[in-house]
Amino acid sequence: MFEAERPATERPGWILSTKPLPSETSTQRRREMALIHFFLLFLSVFPTSLADGVTPEEARELRDEVREMFYHAFDGYMEHAFPHDELRPMSCTGEDTLGSYALTLIDSLDTLALLGDREHFAASVEWIGKNLHFDINKTVSVFETTIRILGGLLSAHLIASDYATGMRIPTYDDQLLHLAEDLARRLLPAFETPTGIPFGSVNLLHGVDEHESKITSTAGGGTLTLEFGILSRLTNDPIFEQVTKNAVHGLWARRSRLNLVGAHINVFTGEWTQKDAGIGTSIDSFYEYLLKAYLLFGEEEYLYIFREAYAAAMHYLFNDPW
Repeated sequence: MFEAERPATERPGWILSTKPLPSETSTQRRREMALIHFFLLFLSVFPTSLADGVTPEEARELRDEVREMFYHAFDGYMEHAFPHDELRPMSCTGEDTLGSYALTLIDSLDTLALLGDREHFAASVEWIGKNLHFDINKTVSVFETTIRILGGLLSAHLIASDYATGMRIPTYDDQLLHLAEDLARRLLPAFETPTGIPFGSVNLLHGVDEHESKITSTAGGGTLTLEFGILSRLTNDPIFEQVTKNAVHGLWARRSRLNLVGAHINVFTGEWTQKDAGIGTSIDSFYEYLLKAYLLFGEEEYLYIFREAYAAAMHYLFNDPW
């Protein structure tokens, strides 16, 4: 629980620290470029106009309902589960489902910022910077850790470090970026396979266990490019982006003659262990990240693969509106 006294009007359950944050550093050019890319992606994915038939008053009501729902869930987590990963809603207890590093708090940082909750966003960033570390003997999902923890740290870092976001923390000193880089380096052993497609799980302290399954999903191997690519640009280290490119290449090189990919693959032999194609579980975000990687990084190769894969899916998999 964050340490501080709660004013009478404060929402119950989660207490925010008022201690000063670490010293400020100047914004580097590579961070600015990454932030520009981040917001271009955001604007390309999320509409800025009201849906047809929704009045401004109705939009405000929906906005307030979303805010209320978020704080209902988040306050419950902070009151009953923090600093565990997630809240068990029936027993109102905490559970470490991913890696025992305050998963829900990290997952919620960008939402706090989008809601304009400057005080609690800053206090959460401070707590994570001071208390979180990944030098732990935990075996974690490469996919989930990337999209939720690595992605959460990087998005919050970009928000906290730039004036353009309106949520800049003046004394922020890149703590979240350092944590993200440390975490990503602990995930790198998973990519040491003959195909370049990563193992599904890796131990943050010891690397890949000798008994680890060699079977992973297409989504698990091909849904890592955004987070690792942004990290390479922020740290000026190409290794992160390169390993995820290799993973995409490894999957696409093993597509069928119809340009379809299967659901599960052996990361050592490159053989599909589940050959069913589709756009659902185990495959869906492979398509998603191809297009988003092009929008974020502007690399034509991602767009080419997406177009080929999309055309094949529409031709061979589409029967009725999804």
